[in-house]
Order: sequence, then structure tokens, then C-alpha cells
Amino acid sequence: MTQISSDLHDLTVAQLATLLGERRVSALETAQHFLARAKAHTEFGAFLDLQPDATLAQARAADARLAAGSAGPLTGVPLAHKDIFVTRDFATTAGSKMLQGYQSPFDATVVAKLGAGVPGAAAGAGMVTLGKLNCDEFAMGSANENSAFGPVKNPWDNTRVSGGSSGGSAAAVAARLTPAATGTDTGGSIRQPASFCGVTGIKPTYGRASRYGMVAFASSLDQAGPLARSAEDCALLLSAMCGPDPDRDSTSLDVPAEDFTRSLNADLAGLRIGIPAEFFGDGLAPDVRTAIDVALKEFEQLGAKLVPISLPRTELSIPVYYIIAPAEASSNLSRFDGVKFGFRAKQYTDLNDMYLQTREQGFGDEVKRRIMIGTYVLSHGYYDAYYLQAQKIRRMIADDFQQAFKVCDVIAGPVAPTVAWKLGGHSDPLSDYLADIFTLPASLAGLPGMSLPVGFGAGHLPVGMQLIGNYLTEARLLNVAHRFQQATDWHTAKPQGI
Repeated sequence: MTQISSDLHDLTVAQLATLLGERRVSALETAQHFLARAKAHTEFGAFLDLQPDATLAQARAADARLAAGSAGPLTGVPLAHKDIFVTRDFATTAGSKMLQGYQSPFDATVVAKLGAGVPGAAAGAGMVTLGKLNCDEFAMGSANENSAFGPVKNPWDNTRVSGGSSGGSAAAVAARLTPAATGTDTGGSIRQPASFCGVTGIKPTYGRASRYGMVAFASSLDQAGPLARSAEDCALLLSAMCGPDPDRDSTSLDVPAEDFTRSLNADLAGLRIGIPAEFFGDGLAPDVRTAIDVALKEFEQLGAKLVPISLPRTELSIPVYYIIAPAEASSNLSRFDGVKFGFRAKQYTDLNDMYLQTREQGFGDEVKRRIMIGTYVLSHGYYDAYYLQAQKIRRMIADDFQQAFKVCDVIAGPVAPTVAWKLGGHSDPLSDYLADIFTLPASLAGLPGMSLPVGFGAGHLPVGMQLIGNYLTEARLLNVAHRFQQATDWHTAKPQGI
């Protein structure tokens, strides 16, 4: 066994997997290296929980599998989980005081599939969990400033936001604290932080990955996905994460797991890339547009053809999302009342007062704001006027995409209108909501979407390009991104001093 090198953290998931598979480095050495980095770089606020004993025990188990020749392609590779997934060996808070100190008796399906496996089913991928990552409270936010445990800072500029709600995941990957991380995407919460932090992330088709064990925000929108440095890495992770889970998640698709790496080197000649006019209007910052335009020219050099398309209801996605998502959140978060688990107020006069004080003290401002909005739109007299109408428009937004896919294979555009803004720079919550304009439509339609680094904007801050595909076309999206990354090196850039 060779001595671990000092630059092990600069290797991708695929490169680490090769070293581990060839027994040139052990899973234990690798885990120790990344744990040391996580402890040394607390300035970003990325990790919420580290349990070195649990991590090293998983690493030893991975080494045993590797020695026995029963390992998979990801065995022994470290990763960290967004703190929205419940984990048996690590605390789960969902970024909220309401769950501070909570420890689950089981692992979420995604965690189990990437790790030791689901009990009674096939063995998992054998990856080693480093810890739990900070996130906006109950995944509600676009900047990772809503966590009860402090904001996550962007490794490219620690005065900037990392994006939300998977900002801890994106920041940890960008800072080389972990080679990969899980995230969740409800309205853009994988794609937007990936863009802001200069990493690659993908939200698969709704239902591709099980939601079992994922603390719910908006159940018809929440979807798990990976963040890593490259499309190749994301393909490896997504292959392990996906698959039906009918006994635990009734919304999981009855679609077999697949190898998303199978077509990573397919030619892009003749690929039709749709360019929505609505994504390139006056609200798009010039520096972001320049980076996207240069990337589109690179795709043309690779043989793709740009096709103008329209997604006419793009602007309606904001009001539609901010009716549907809060409505579902209002229902999902009603279980946090201080009775069975989680935080309970210390002083109260009766049962009703306990509910009131617990929820007032346990939830942050943004969560309370969305609960109130959701309760309002579901109340008698407003359900038909707001919630039902929003669901009808949601269907029309999905139809717009299907019309577009008649003339194109994938859709490309910006992830966010600007690069990462200053911490505290959006004092008005509406500013955060408006920043989701380009990611919300695909979420409402349940389509797969991803972000890949394509350059830098103002302040040398990363710019991500969004790729959106039709249902169950993750393999194509990953191939398109992979071919771009073979021709460019934006995904290899790292923050200064990292």
C-alpha cells in the first residue's frame, strides 16, 4: 500500500475509484485524509456533523470488500450527505433547530444505496460517509443563509453565498473537502449552488431516486441527486442512487436502475440544443450571458446545432412554484409540533400553547413564511382560486417543454440570472424567489436538469450552464456535459488557496 499523497483531494471520484480498485491506496487512508481536511477547513460552514469513528468503521468495511474482490466501482470512495437525508450514524437536523440533535434509527434509501445497502436487498455501492452537510432549513432557500446553524460561504469568495439549499454540498465539493456529495432539488437546489460554486450537479427525473428518508419539503417536487466535480463523477453516483423503491416510496418510478456511464463518449454531431428566448431576456446579467454564449459556441464546434425555441410560461413558474411548494410544506411540516420528536419549547401553559411556542421558537423566519403562505392558499375559499389554478398552469408549463422537445433534444441556458451575490445581499425574500426563474420550470415539469461550469463572471465567480432533458434522458444529459468537459477545463478550476 503506497503512502497517501498530499494532493489526494484533487482527484475526481473516477480517479479515486481507480486507485482504490487497484489497491494503490486504502479506503481508510482516503477517509482519514478527507476527515483531516474537513476539520481543517471549517471557515466555509459546510459540515454540520462529523463522526470519525463511524466514518473509519465504514472505510475498514470497504477495505475488506476490496480485499475480498467483492467491491463495486465506487467502493471506498468518500462522500458527504446533505443534512436533509436521515442517517443512522450521524445526526440529522435538516438545518433546523426543530431537529437539533435528532438521530435517525435508519438510513435514507439514497444513503443506503450509496453505502452499505438497503436491508434485505442487494449490497450498496460501499461508499464511505464523511459527515453531514449544511443546508437551508428544511431545504427552503436559494442562498444557504436560512440554516439555523449559520450560512455556508462560497469557497471562491467567502463574502458570497454558496447557493441553496444544497449550498453545503456544493461548497464542500468546490473546496475539495469531499469528492462528491448528495443534494436535493425542489426548485433548483442542486443546479443553482452547483453553478455558484463551479461544480457539476444533476437533478434526475422526478421519481428516479427514492425520497424515502429524505426530510420532506414539497413532496411533488423534491428529488435527490449528486454533486461532484465532473459529469463522469455524477454519472457514477447517479447509477448507484437510482432505482425503484415501491415498498418505501410510492412516488418512485418503476424504472430499473441503469448505468449512466454507458454512453459518455457518444458523438454530439447532429445534437439539437434548444435555446429558449425567455432565458435570455433583459434580466440576465451580461457577464453570465457572455459565458453561456461562449459555451454554446463550443457545443457548435462539437457538432451540435442550436435551435431557437420558446417556453412561453417561464415567468409564471415563479408564482406557480411559490403557491404549490409552500402548500405542500405547510402540510409536511405540520408533524413538527413538539409532541413525538425534535425540539419542544421549555415553557408553555397548555397543549395549544406548547404547539404555538414550539413552532415559533423552532422554525426560522423563512420556514414560517412559507408555512403561512401554504396554509393560506389551502384554506377554505382560496384553494380553488390559488392552489388549483397553480396546478393547472403547472400542467401547461410541462406541455410547453413537450412542444419544445419536438424540435430539440436538450435545452440549454443559464442556471441563474447572476453569479453568487454577497452574503446578506438579498434582504428582501422576493429577490431570492426571483433568482429561481430559470430552474423552476424544469422542477415543476419533473424533468431532469443539470448544471456544469462554463466559465467565470464578475469577480472571477463561477458561471454554470443548465441542461434540461426530456423524461428519463439523464444518460444523454450527462453525455452532453461530459463531451463539453472533455473539450474544456472549466470543471477542473478550483478556488485560490484550496
